Amino acid sequence: MKISTKGRYALRLMLDLALNNTGEYITIKSIAARQEISEKYLEQIISLLNRAGYVKSIRGAQGGYRLAKEPVEYTVGMILRLTEGSLFPTDCLEDGNNECSRSSGCVTKEVWQELYDAICSVVDRITLQDLVDKQLNLVPYDFTI
Repeated sequence: MKISTKGRYALRLMLDLALNNTGEYITIKSIAARQEISEKYLEQIISLLNRAGYVKSIRGAQGGYRLAKEPVEYTVGMILRLTEGSLFPTDCLEDGNNECSRSSGCVTKEVWQELYDAICSVVDRITLQDLVDKQLNLVPYDFTI
């Protein structure tokens, strides 16, 4: 399984909002500068996050975005599922409709299920607040950009 740039950038965007969570709205321009990501691409991602209710937005000169909830209320899994869709490693696990003719005797399906369970146990355990704490302990974060 490979996470797309959309998923990786969405997580970085949410982390940036959490790290700069002062209650003020943050512009896409400032996030793009800190994260070194195209404003256009971030606009597409923030639109998805906004529609899902993960962020709040305000328009105008003082406009921007901020988290809709506290960082502890978001998991990495929530953000990745929103941007990536399913985290299933194979189609046959997805919803039962994609089972092949060999499904009833397929031992490899068990491998894919274990892989999915392992992925979920990691991404559903780690919160945005966990990432904030790790980032702040890792290196000093520059809030001035």
